[in-house]
Amino acid sequence: MQLSELLTPSRTLCHVDVVSKKRALELASQTIAEQLEGLAAEEIFSGLINRERLGSTGIGEGVAIPHCRIPGIETAIGLLMTLATPIDFDAIDNRPVDLICVLLVPEDAEDGAQAHLQTLAGLAELFNDASVRESLRSCEDSAHLLAHVQTLCNGA
Repeated sequence: MQLSELLTPSRTLCHVDVVSKKRALELASQTIAEQLEGLAAEEIFSGLINRERLGSTGIGEGVAIPHCRIPGIETAIGLLMTLATPIDFDAIDNRPVDLICVLLVPEDAEDGAQAHLQTLAGLAELFNDASVRESLRSCEDSAHLLAHVQTLCNGA
């Protein structure tokens, strides 16, 4: 699944002002929960923070892809945020993070782990491209950020 298929306008946030990894994950959890009936922000946050305890999802070059399995959702859900100021995310290269792409996947999907891993691999590949990272960072607002992601994913 491509990034453009995971996002909605309200799950694309530009120049967010947060001061910590915890606050970024809380904001992402709250934003997603507000859109999905029957899903609590606390449940999302707990899943994301528990995953972070296994090892940071900061993949380097200022990018983090926090992710977890969530019971009760039927399809993968994403949220993309750029940060006004980079934050410490315990990334593998020790660099602060300013691009965060949250991925939630169904806990009991039939294709389960394989689809989850393919989506994560696709996101990692997308964010591995320096020109993609810089173009996302240069977006001026959330609408521009979402439009840019759609353009990137559609090969235009």
